[in-house]
Amino acid sequence: MPPLAERIRPTHLDQILGQEHVTGPGKPLRIWLEGKKMPSLIFWGPPGVGKTTLARIISQQLGLPFMHLSAISAGVKEVRECIEKAKESGTITLFLDEIHRFNKSQQDALLGAVESGLIILIGATTENPSFEINRALLSRCQVLVLKEHTVQSLSAILEQALLLDPELNRLEIEIQEKEALILHSGGDGRRILNLLEMVVDAEKQNGKVTISNSSIESLIQNRTVAYDKTGEQHYDIISAFIKSMRGSDPDAALYWMARMLAGGEDILFIARRMLVFAAEDIGLANPNALLLAQTCFQACSVIGMPESRIILSEAVIYLATSKKNNAAYVAIGKAQEMVNQFPDLPVPMHLRNAPSKLMKDLNYGKGYLYPHDFEGNWVQQQYMPDALVGKIIYQPKPPSK
Repeated sequence: MPPLAERIRPTHLDQILGQEHVTGPGKPLRIWLEGKKMPSLIFWGPPGVGKTTLARIISQQLGLPFMHLSAISAGVKEVRECIEKAKESGTITLFLDEIHRFNKSQQDALLGAVESGLIILIGATTENPSFEINRALLSRCQVLVLKEHTVQSLSAILEQALLLDPELNRLEIEIQEKEALILHSGGDGRRILNLLEMVVDAEKQNGKVTISNSSIESLIQNRTVAYDKTGEQHYDIISAFIKSMRGSDPDAALYWMARMLAGGEDILFIARRMLVFAAEDIGLANPNALLLAQTCFQACSVIGMPESRIILSEAVIYLATSKKNNAAYVAIGKAQEMVNQFPDLPVPMHLRNAPSKLMKDLNYGKGYLYPHDFEGNWVQQQYMPDALVGKIIYQPKPPSK
């Protein structure tokens, strides 16, 4: 018997839950289907949000043959076979799952058939297409972003399963609590159906199935943390980590760091980002932050896990709760912009080095005022090139509270 997720797979756009921003009235997918004019598509979204289901619905509603390849196991040979079948039978819908796993030459094999309309390509990816799909293919496709399921859409998926599936209809099922089901699904519609089916199979011999948080927790001993060290979540979570420290929220910063640690992230990658943060966001408000971040990096490189988590935690809390001032970061940016605009301005004569008699005769260094010869070790004098006199690069500002 097929799994529950397959048994109740939607067959029409109106049955799709949670993606109304692309499937609802007046939205792109519905407009294209109603007009019977479908471009090639890239579905970008996390697992279990309906990428495969939407591809099947599109093919069915267009009345086109549906071919399904997985980039994990398929290659150029399989792609060319699909193209040959399209040449024989007419336009087909080719659903290419995990399209980001195709290399450039494999993706290039699709270009001609997509360009001519011989195949309507529907690629599915969990990775950012901007990074993983080559420009030539991406320019021939429309990218639709599918969102992680919300609590509301996951609840609706559960209700839909209990209503539509004949196997579940034969049983007396009571959902007393669904928080654990939703929590452990991780926004994945397929996973919440798998969890539902798992608890039903475990308890149906009793004639009645009662679903509660405790019944779900007893069946799930370990939950895999969603984290991809080389993919989209790698960048999203480190971004959330940095922004939480910038916003002086140690709780959120610790949570995101714990997510990275649970996912197996390199601790030195985390420590390096904290070094950059200390210089960029704390800066002159607390110069000791950079020293502490450097010490954290060195200690982690010597000690390793699991003890380094304590060192990282101490540093994260210190950095998150420190006063912030990005004046040094802003200043070097302005200085670089100024150099790009004025790359070859001459050094004023009085600032030039004069190691030889000839240079001294040419007035190199003439008129330079040595600050230590003056009261307070300071004297008013021009240091900027002539063209930039009066330009301000560094602007002090009060640190955050």
